[in-house]
Amino acid sequence: MSHQHRHSLYFLSDSNSVAPVMEPPTLSVIVPAYNEAEVLDELHRRLTAVIEGLGVTAEVIYVNDGSRDATLDILYRLRAADPRVAVLNLSRNFGKEIAMTAGLDHSRGEATVIIDADLQDPPELIRELMARWSQGYDVVYATRLSRDGESFLKKLSARYFYRVIGGMSPIEIPKDTGDFRLLSRRAVDALCRLREQHRFMKGLFAWIGFRQTAVTYHRDRRSAGTTKWNYHKLWGFAIEGITSFSTAPLKVASYVGLVTATTAFLYATWIIYKTLRYGDPVAGYPSLMVAILFLGGVQLAAIGVLGEYLGRMFNETKGRPLYLVETYQSPRQDEQDLAPETSKPSAADPSALL
Repeated sequence: MSHQHRHSLYFLSDSNSVAPVMEPPTLSVIVPAYNEAEVLDELHRRLTAVIEGLGVTAEVIYVNDGSRDATLDILYRLRAADPRVAVLNLSRNFGKEIAMTAGLDHSRGEATVIIDADLQDPPELIRELMARWSQGYDVVYATRLSRDGESFLKKLSARYFYRVIGGMSPIEIPKDTGDFRLLSRRAVDALCRLREQHRFMKGLFAWIGFRQTAVTYHRDRRSAGTTKWNYHKLWGFAIEGITSFSTAPLKVASYVGLVTATTAFLYATWIIYKTLRYGDPVAGYPSLMVAILFLGGVQLAAIGVLGEYLGRMFNETKGRPLYLVETYQSPRQDEQDLAPETSKPSAADPSALL
């Protein structure tokens, strides 16, 4: 974990202790988990097979994002059985974007892979991600060619969401691409410097730049359990993404106001001309109510857009940490690596020289 981000965590530690320096692993795998007890054993089995096939040193960081089922107990069991497993237990449910950030803060690998726990993203694709990373790419993202097990409406809304936000954002955000990707060490360090409260990680992944490339795959249906994303949450996620990476809604509100004012001015000019030229009486109550309601609706919509941005500014000014950690258990392999070092006498201890 980068030292500059320790303010994001609330740990009690001995200020006089010196943290041991350990050789970082080649690969870190971050798995955010929220109520995923039904899939964790199968996920870890497949992850283990992939890591052993790669033949690299690795750590697997499971981030428990306030799960209410047996997820945390299963993660502790996996850690007891596999020395590469670390368990990061957040104090409550902070959401997937924050859980990924917490995992990135704690990752130490030269390459870091983020993967969902539901097995819709195949762990076996990590081999190809690593191969592209070895070619010098800093970000290797996985682009979906298909999305099995999802409704037509969800596929359609996801398709157009990526295209709408891509058109609004000043940076290019890859289409049909989720959070499944590999990041180099310098890409992770760059992301860890971005500490905004309202986090749209797909946009942040693109914002940092560096050399990026895509790997395509077919997304599987969920292995077990149920999705945590309903349409209400997806709508909120879309608003979060648009307002985090674009000021287009503010510009649209300005343009609508300009067009409305221009139309009203031209219409008023026409009424004055018609009254003076032909002596026609001005239309009364119905037309007046329509105009008032229309203008009132436009103003309320514009105020709502301003409120979205103002609310985000308010949250940023609070300066709260992104997340709080209840417990963190590092990989047991680190403890094993330190065992020979702790058994040696210290040259700074006079008794060790007697």
